[in-house]
Amino acid sequence: MMPESAGFLTQHMAAHIAAMNLIAPLLAGALARLHDDAAERGAPLAAAAGLQIILLWGWHSPGILAAAFESVPLLIVMHASLLVAAVWFWLAVIAAAKRGGWSPLAALLVTGKLFCLLGVLLTFAPRALYEQAAIICLGSAALPSRLLEDQQLAGLLMLTACPIVYVSAAIAIARRHLTALGRSGGWSLPRRAA
Repeated sequence: MMPESAGFLTQHMAAHIAAMNLIAPLLAGALARLHDDAAERGAPLAAAAGLQIILLWGWHSPGILAAAFESVPLLIVMHASLLVAAVWFWLAVIAAAKRGGWSPLAALLVTGKLFCLLGVLLTFAPRALYEQAAIICLGSAALPSRLLEDQQLAGLLMLTACPIVYVSAAIAIARRHLTALGRSGGWSLPRRAA
């Protein structure tokens, strides 16, 4: 449940966070379990990560976001494309993690950083970036000071949720790889002297 101070942008960002950081990884995990080759048929990890980053930043440029709020079909395309790109990304992460290696960690950390960068921009911008979108959604009575607070809250949501999901996934993959290395004798932990 959103706090009472949550405005249109905070609610919009919460929907993206839920879709890209909760629904998409769960859906990708289910697809990978149901069809072992589902993740393998996806694009290379770099392409999936790149598409997800381009779509997130592109859709959230002020002019494009305003256009999306003005057109319900375009808003649906925005949400659908971000969800599909996120599922594709998580399928590629799962496939890369199954193959071994450290590329999924790099993809998760780079993608998470660039998502956080958008959150930083929203949080610390000196003015409201989405005034045109707010006027479309709320009418011209929306106060710029409230818009800035809404934008900052949306940014803080991103700065909280994205690192939790992306870093947690990276830790889980690293743990799995390190455990496998330990079992195979590829490395060992130092032993305590008795």
